[in-house]
Amino acid sequence: MAMVCLSDFEAYAKKYLPKIAWDFFAAGADDCSTRDENILAYKRIHFRPRMLRDVSVMDIRTKLLGTEISFPVGIAPTGFHQLAWPDGEKSTARAAKAMNICYIASTYSTCTLEEISAAAPGSLRWFQLYIHRNRAVSRQLVQQAEALGFQGLVLTADLPYTGKRRDDVRNGFRLPPHMKLKNLEGAFEIDALAEVVEAVQGRVEVYLDGGIRKGSDVLKALALGAKCVFIGRPALWGLAYKGEEGLQEVLRILQDEFRLSMALAGCASISEIGRHLVQFSKL
Repeated sequence: MAMVCLSDFEAYAKKYLPKIAWDFFAAGADDCSTRDENILAYKRIHFRPRMLRDVSVMDIRTKLLGTEISFPVGIAPTGFHQLAWPDGEKSTARAAKAMNICYIASTYSTCTLEEISAAAPGSLRWFQLYIHRNRAVSRQLVQQAEALGFQGLVLTADLPYTGKRRDDVRNGFRLPPHMKLKNLEGAFEIDALAEVVEAVQGRVEVYLDGGIRKGSDVLKALALGAKCVFIGRPALWGLAYKGEEGLQEVLRILQDEFRLSMALAGCASISEIGRHLVQFSKL
């Protein structure tokens, strides 16, 4: 079957991944209302395209903190990639490097930071950190990431307690014996984006993670002030399909859709994207 859009990869992953792995990747906390709303929120945003614009030459490149990437999409930190593909985060890092985008490695990776670094030397990599109660553990992880060339630190600040993931409880989810949390032994929703952008007043770059399923979603996020968006579940679906190759295919589809959405909206470059492109009302 030809893979035409990101939902095709989702359907493949749901069909072929073991149920316990699919449920872990697919579920959110409690009744998953935030997960579902993150996707539905994009449907409330409508374009106001500019016509008769020259879009014969497109430039979709942008920069993250001064480093150029091929288009404004990165890979968000998600855990346990070996549940989707044997090489796990090593394949994720290689795909991100091949596409020249940013990959944020999770604290809960099933590959070590050394393995991730060695898999994609010279690539743009950040490290996501859960603040451990034992501050020495957190300090050690940060120092290790810095020594291995990770250029950024992404702090998770909204998790004082772990949410109740009902499917994981029902399934008795545990990592298989051959997998370990190698680095720790022992969302923004788009409705909030405009408020965050207004609050920071251009003093920092704003990124969005959550609900991106189409290239038009990327354009909507950028129009509302995001510098870049990051994908989580779609990256895992790509890994489940064909590992590194499957993830690159996901990214290429998203890249092509984003380029097309920009052209149809009348934007030939990232700098031409702005709030004027969308009609947005928070519900």
